[in-house]
Amino acid sequence: MAERRPCLSVRGGEWLFAVVGLPFALFGGVYALAVLYAGALLSLTVLGLPFVVAALLGARGLGALHRRLTGRLLGEHVEAPAGLPRSAGVLARGRAVLTDPVAWRTLLYLVLRLPLGVLGFAAAVALPLGCGWLIGFPLWVRLLQPGPRPAGLLDAVAVVLGVILLFLVPAAVRALGGANRRLARLLLGPARVQQRVRELESARATLLAENTDQFRRLERDLHDGTQARLVALAITLSLAVDALVPATGPDLVRLRTLVDRARGETDDTIAELRQLTRGIHPVALDDGLGQALPALTATSPVPVTVRLDLRERPHQAVERAVYFCAAELLTNIARHSGARSAELTASAADGRIRLTVRDDGRGGAALGAGTGLTGLAERLAAVDGALRVDSPPGGPTTVTAELPTRL
Repeated sequence: MAERRPCLSVRGGEWLFAVVGLPFALFGGVYALAVLYAGALLSLTVLGLPFVVAALLGARGLGALHRRLTGRLLGEHVEAPAGLPRSAGVLARGRAVLTDPVAWRTLLYLVLRLPLGVLGFAAAVALPLGCGWLIGFPLWVRLLQPGPRPAGLLDAVAVVLGVILLFLVPAAVRALGGANRRLARLLLGPARVQQRVRELESARATLLAENTDQFRRLERDLHDGTQARLVALAITLSLAVDALVPATGPDLVRLRTLVDRARGETDDTIAELRQLTRGIHPVALDDGLGQALPALTATSPVPVTVRLDLRERPHQAVERAVYFCAAELLTNIARHSGARSAELTASAADGRIRLTVRDDGRGGAALGAGTGLTGLAERLAAVDGALRVDSPPGGPTTVTAELPTRL
């Protein structure tokens, strides 16, 4: 609910913003207009695009300065918009700057802030001074024209007008402060679409973290509860078989057969349960991918060379996605590729993690050809990852998964 204040009350920050903000408004407005004018003149020359790129980067910096000024003096916290996307190469970065909506919106803010800054200074400084002059108008006239002089209608009108305008000064300063707040929220903060994307990303990260905790609790419950009871049952059945070994007779032989069958089914259930708990949350991931991936490749029937360069540890959900991606790809190699050797490479640095699995098999793998690779691509997409497959007929096959280390 909006805060209600008396009509004559004004925050000290609003007065200060109106006074101190004028130089910033003048500089920003002149900067924006000069950029637009010079950019239009230079657009047909070689210097045009580099000039506009540099000017837009400067506009972003001025936008950050105005956000801080608005937050400190007007108490309006404006969230910083997203930074420029990382681009490889000068041309790619220049293209990203030229198509950056944040920079262009900041230029528009600087243009509109100029008249608001002038009006704010006039309301906070010039208007009170004018009111003082009007209220003291009879005195100024007497000082300028000594001698007896009857009070006229003009003196009374000037005094009344000065008093009325003086009462309107706080309302004017408040109104202009509110306009500056709204303008900053509209043009200096993230766009509505960007804000929605951030909210969805935050909700997704929270959901993934909650799912990770639930998976771990389920894994502990299965491991410490159900699996332990099945193991105890298997031991009991083994003891029963040992006790029946010396006995003879058709009924006892049949009984031993049934007990052996029950023990075998119990062993199969325990094996399936262990496989299930590993699928929920592999215990090897507790020590990170640096330990989990070598342990995973050690169980592959195809010899796998492992190369790791993990300079930073990813988010748990990202780790799990990378682990299961590697497990699925190694399983595909063992079942379908006919490969004699494979290579697994993983690197994590600068906020990105890349997993590459290569084999010397028959090739021919493609996204959409089966459910395995398609499911992997969907699983990676849930954490902003992407899957690329290079598998010409005859091989070799190279599958690359790239993900952000943080959500």
